[in-house]
Order: sequence, then structure tokens, then C-alpha cells
Amino acid sequence: MKVRVSPRGASRLLARHPWVYRSDVLEGPDQAGLYPVYGPKGLLAWAAWNPASEIAVRAFRYRPTDDAEQSLLDNLQRALAQRKASLEAEPQGAFRLAHAEGDSLPGLVLDYYAGHVVVQSGSAALEPLLPRFVEVLIEQIPVQSVLARNDQRSRTLEGLELEVKPLFGKVPEWVWVREGDIEYRADLLSGQKTGAFIDQRDNRLRLRAYRGERALDVFSYHGSFALHLAQGFKSVTAVDSSAEALARARANAQHNRLEIATVEANAFEFLRQEEKSGHKYDLVVLDPPAFAKSKRDLERAYAAYKEVNLRAIKLLREGGILATASCSHHLTEPLFYEMLADAAADAHRSLRVIERRGQGWDHPVLLGVPETHYLKFALLEVGE
Repeated sequence: MKVRVSPRGASRLLARHPWVYRSDVLEGPDQAGLYPVYGPKGLLAWAAWNPASEIAVRAFRYRPTDDAEQSLLDNLQRALAQRKASLEAEPQGAFRLAHAEGDSLPGLVLDYYAGHVVVQSGSAALEPLLPRFVEVLIEQIPVQSVLARNDQRSRTLEGLELEVKPLFGKVPEWVWVREGDIEYRADLLSGQKTGAFIDQRDNRLRLRAYRGERALDVFSYHGSFALHLAQGFKSVTAVDSSAEALARARANAQHNRLEIATVEANAFEFLRQEEKSGHKYDLVVLDPPAFAKSKRDLERAYAAYKEVNLRAIKLLREGGILATASCSHHLTEPLFYEMLADAAADAHRSLRVIERRGQGWDHPVLLGVPETHYLKFALLEVGE
């Protein structure tokens, strides 16, 4: 059995974009699985195939193979080998062990938290292979437990059930994770994503270099940026709309013997009120959720990103630092910086780019696949 795609679908695979949409599939098996994909001129790739999904083809190998399952296991072994040295150096840290398409493992995410691994599977074709993936994992990496956090709504697009269940060992509800000089609590069973936002780890560590009087962490979640800032600023305020997340932020601060203030509020309303009150800060962090979850959301999302950044710029003293992010892959990097320029112009302030950053090294980006370059992070100095 095989999958046959149109010339347009073939051109995507030839350009090494792993996805072919259902509209560009000419024929394929009735059941999800691992199949060879053919175009007008022959074999193009091996892929995870799901006729029920909008993204019907997800390629993981572009050469012939006699064992598709082993090819996927080889991809996992390679991904684990690339992270192993970092885990050995920081066994109490948090790292992404497998980054789905970024590691040629369609829809598969493995996140490591201080010896415990959380799995998310978003491909019906790979779902039956989860036990084998876990076997490879525990052979290569010393882990105490493995949890399947398959509760993301995107699974319904693949026709998969939502479930949370242990796959290996005794899974704790939460663990303490070390990140530089601080520790934070990662809630494996109920936290955001797989328990925390690992993709911002390196950016949080980068902010340890800054010192000042007042810092503000907006969309703080459980205070990840605020904890690092509290080591160098006399006053740090964490703002979030979730009382539960802020309670964890206070617990994290207490655990690290640090002081942070927390404010439960809508970020937009809070920033507008701070501007009216005339308050000024030396550093402001903006780490909002994905305002653009689809292309049709882009115009509205651009306006929302611009609004929140404009308000933050107005709160910063001359020479202050804006640390701002977007995790919407539809807001491309050029659009991200265009939005910042628009916000600065409307605020009548200058912005100097100090550093262009993105997701952590363990969240690899495939060139030519914009969906894998989702996190933009900028450090900017606000002028007069």
C-alpha cells in the first residue's frame, strides 16, 4: 500500500517540507499508518499517514527503507543522543528530548523534568508505537517515570482520544526543576503544555544579567521570568489572569527565598492602568499566549501584540529594557519586528535591538518549515 500525491504535494516534499495536506493527496490507504509516498516521478518519502486528518502526510524519511518503524526509532535515538550531554550536566533541569517535526518525529513531543518525562503524541500513525518509543527512551536516558499527557485538543483532529496515563514508573504530581540558580515547580499532571514552558528556558537565563530597581513580568504564569529577575532587581511584579498560576509563583519565590509581588489582572487593563498612574520600570517582560492560532486570526493578533507592546514601551524609563515574545508562528519574525517598530512609532519612543532570540536549542527549527520557528524573543532598549 502507498500514498500518491499531486505535483503540488510532491513539490512540498521535494523542498523538504514534511506536510502534505489532504487536498493534495490523490489516493491512499483507508487506515492511518506508516506508508511510502509517491509523486509523478516515483518515491518521495516515508510518512505518517492519516486520511482523516487535514495534514494527511507527515514525512519522517526521504530515502527508501525496509523498516519504517525502525527509521522512526532511529530518529528518536538520534534526538536523544543530541541532548544526552546536557542531561548529564544538569540532571535536575528541564529539556525537550524530542521536538516533533523538528526531530523528524511527526507529532511526538518528549519533555524531561528532573528525571521524569512527559510524552505528547499528536499523530494517529505513531500512536501504536508509543510503547517502543518508551523502550528506546529508558534504554538511553536514566528516567524515573514516563507520563502520557495526551490531553491536547489537537488530538481530536487526528481522531485520537484525550487521555492522561502513566507509561512507566511512578509518576509524581509535580517535581522541582532547577534552572540556573533557581528552582521552580513543574506540574506534570495539570500544568500548561507538558508542565512548564521549556522553550523560554534560555531566554529566562539570559535575563539574569540585568540589574535595576523595578521589573515587571506580564503574562507571568508561575513566575518563571520573575524568579530570575528577582535576583537582580529590588522590586519585581508578576502579572497574570490566573490566581492558581500566581499562587504557584508565590510558592516558587518562597522556595527560592526571593520576593516578588503578584497581581491578578487582565494584562491589557493592567498596563493601561499603570500608564495612567505614571509608574515606570527598568525592565518589562511580555510573554503572551499565541494570539494568532490560525491565519485568519493574524490581523487581530497583530493589533493585540502591538497594543500590549506599545503599553509596555510607555512604562519603560529611557534606557529601559523590553524583553518581548510571540509564540504565534503565523506572526513571522519579519512581522514581529514590524509590529514592534509600529508600536514604538505610536509610543513616540525609539527602540534599539540588543538581541534577536528565539526558542531553546532543544526545540530545533527546520529551515523552509516556518511552523517549526514559532517563538520570537527580542531584547530591546527604549530610547527617548
